[in-house]
Amino acid sequence: MADEVKDIIDECEDSMAKALDALKRELSRVRTGRANLTMLDGIRVEYYGTPTPLNQVAALTVADPRLITVKPWDKALLSGIEKSIIAAGIGITPSSDGELVRLPIPPLTAERRKDLAKQVKGMAEDGKVRIRDVRRDSNELLKTVDGLPEDDLKKALKTVQDKTDRYIKLADDAVAAKEKEILDV
Repeated sequence: MADEVKDIIDECEDSMAKALDALKRELSRVRTGRANLTMLDGIRVEYYGTPTPLNQVAALTVADPRLITVKPWDKALLSGIEKSIIAAGIGITPSSDGELVRLPIPPLTAERRKDLAKQVKGMAEDGKVRIRDVRRDSNELLKTVDGLPEDDLKKALKTVQDKTDRYIKLADDAVAAKEKEILDV
C-alpha cells in the first residue's frame, strides 16, 4: 500500500517535471531580438525527399548577437534552406551569398515586445494548467488506493500539493526570466 502511494507521488513529480521542461522548450523558441539557435529548432529542409532538421544538413552558428549563419554541408541545399526558413514564419528574411545563408535578426519594436510578453504569459498559463492537471490526476489516484488510512491520504495529498507549488514557482521563475529577456532593449 505504501509502495503504491510512493509510486503515484513519484509519477506525479516525473509528470510535473516533464510539463515544466515542455514549457521551457516553448519559451526557448520565442524570439527575443537576439540571435538564438533554438529559434531554428522546428525547421526542416527537404533532403533527398526527406524532411530533415536544419541542424542535420548545415552548420549553425551565432556570428554576433544579431546574426545567425547557416553553412550547408551540400551547397545544393542553399535555396531549400532559404525556402524552409521563410516558410517557418519566424520573422527572419534569409540572404544567401552562394556559400552560406545569413539570418539577420531585426530588433523588436516596443509593440512586438509587448505582444511577445503576452504570448509568453499565455504559454506560462498553459504550462501551469498542465502541472495542475497532473496534481488533479494524482489526487484522484491517491483517493482510490484501497485501505489507505485517512491520515496517510492527507499526508500524500499534502505532498502532491507541495510538489505542485514548487513546480508552479519554477514555471513562474522561467517565465519571469523570459519576459525580462524580451522586454530588455
